[in-house]
Amino acid sequence: MPASRSSRRTAAPKRRRAAAPTRARRARVLTGAALAAHARAIQRLLTAMYPQAHCELDYGNALQLAVATILSAQCTDKRVNMVTPALFARYPDATALASADQGELEELVKSTGFYRNKAKNIIGMAKALVDRHGGDVPRSMSELVALPGIGRKTANVILGNAFGMNEGIVVDTHVARLSARFGLTTQTDAVKIEQALMPLFPRDTWAMLSHLMIWHGRRVCEAKKPRCAECGLRDICPSAR
Repeated sequence: MPASRSSRRTAAPKRRRAAAPTRARRARVLTGAALAAHARAIQRLLTAMYPQAHCELDYGNALQLAVATILSAQCTDKRVNMVTPALFARYPDATALASADQGELEELVKSTGFYRNKAKNIIGMAKALVDRHGGDVPRSMSELVALPGIGRKTANVILGNAFGMNEGIVVDTHVARLSARFGLTTQTDAVKIEQALMPLFPRDTWAMLSHLMIWHGRRVCEAKKPRCAECGLRDICPSAR
């Protein structure tokens, strides 16, 4: 008995609706001169949006900035700034920090998290400064990263802000996130992100670039819920389309 029209319609295979293209598929991958122009356009807009951008850690000298940056790992700048006044008053220089009791220092920095390791690194750094550099913070990347608790990111913070030296670009969680969202790099490792960004921007702007991206990341382009509708970069940001 021949199948009815109804059964033939039922048996016919369903057409699958094509999946809507994702943002990643829609975004045009830029390279070469186009990528450099895109990067500079982002930089110009961020500069106009945040003319007051600066390092939000409170410090009076290179040593204080080094200590504050160590404390800022997995902690907000606001919390660090609440802790450091008493810390700097108790230990005003590298010699005082080098001879600090670790338990006492831990109590002072406890609210910043990971306080045992941070206290250990601060004391170790201070001892190295006294032993190798006469208590002064060195002004070279190689000497800084040889100090306990100082990695490339912290060294870039110190060089760029305490000494006005543009040796590299600070890549924290905000800079890493925005670099991907802006379509500047697909790298995920901090050092590789830095290496990808450096050729795209004038060297004398590297330190300020980090501040601009960090300010935007904290105020608009947040990790969980970026506010694209009110973002001044929405017309050129591939993640906002």
